Amino acid sequence: MLAATALVTLGACGPTGTDSERIDPATERVYPEVTTSPDIPVIEDIPYSNSDGAPQLLDACFPDEGTIDDASSDPRPAIVLIHGGSWRHGDKARITWRGLCQWFASEGFVAVSINYRLAPAAVFPAQLDDAQDAVRWLRDPAQVARYNIDPDRIGAFGGSAGGNLAALLGTTGSGSLTTGARVAAVVDLSGPTDLRREIKTTEGYTEDFGEVVLQYLGCSSYANCPTAAAASPVTLVDPTDAPFFVGHSIDEFIPIEQSDKLVAALRDQGIDTTYISLEGTLHATAMLDDDMRARVLEFFRATLGATTARTE
Repeated sequence: MLAATALVTLGACGPTGTDSERIDPATERVYPEVTTSPDIPVIEDIPYSNSDGAPQLLDACFPDEGTIDDASSDPRPAIVLIHGGSWRHGDKARITWRGLCQWFASEGFVAVSINYRLAPAAVFPAQLDDAQDAVRWLRDPAQVARYNIDPDRIGAFGGSAGGNLAALLGTTGSGSLTTGARVAAVVDLSGPTDLRREIKTTEGYTEDFGEVVLQYLGCSSYANCPTAAAASPVTLVDPTDAPFFVGHSIDEFIPIEQSDKLVAALRDQGIDTTYISLEGTLHATAMLDDDMRARVLEFFRATLGATTARTE
């Protein structure tokens, strides 16, 4: 059930600056997305690009009707899911991401959960290049026909480091949201958005996050790091960018100021932006209780078009 407070309405007279709707997450740490749905079809390990001589792979999840080679239903919107893991680890097949892939498919979306090159072996922009290749792959006429995708309705969903990459998909480039690697909607949960200087994390994070970011950027210091601006969504926003849904917990290890900066930049450029701040320390996908999941789903339905949920 949605919280009593209303969802921020897209368009019209929306909030400005860093205004957010503050909510209390579920008191119990419940992870409904962890349970996979075995009746939702999944095709594993589909090559979507070839990077550094090795294929990059994705898992594709489908609504239960018209999964493959079936033009009997209307073309469906698609969502690219980008896992977190400090750009250094994580996997599309982890139960959280498999569960999210199948959940979006159960709501009528074609969902693809991607792997991408990891630091320190690969440095930025390799990770963004891979995410963009996944969007181009979905938009390719062969996939459009085979999986019955609407190439004009492709969104991105990411958490933590994946939130950074999803936000970059939404802000890199300009112009039409229906061509190339552009996306039509972005959900960013707890994503770092300004990597031009060290991000001071809370005590709950045990690694040296400054060094983690430098490894991702391929730099030895923040003082001389030419890739930092291009890896920072806050520097790339323009008025043609996609609508955003940003979620961030107030006391989690990535400072909420990171999302404040992105939201302010988006709204300054007139981009429809829903901003939800949560009490507590839940990070990225951990904040997806029933209320937040309903909000994310409402956002994607509003921006990518209505879908038909799976029927029992």
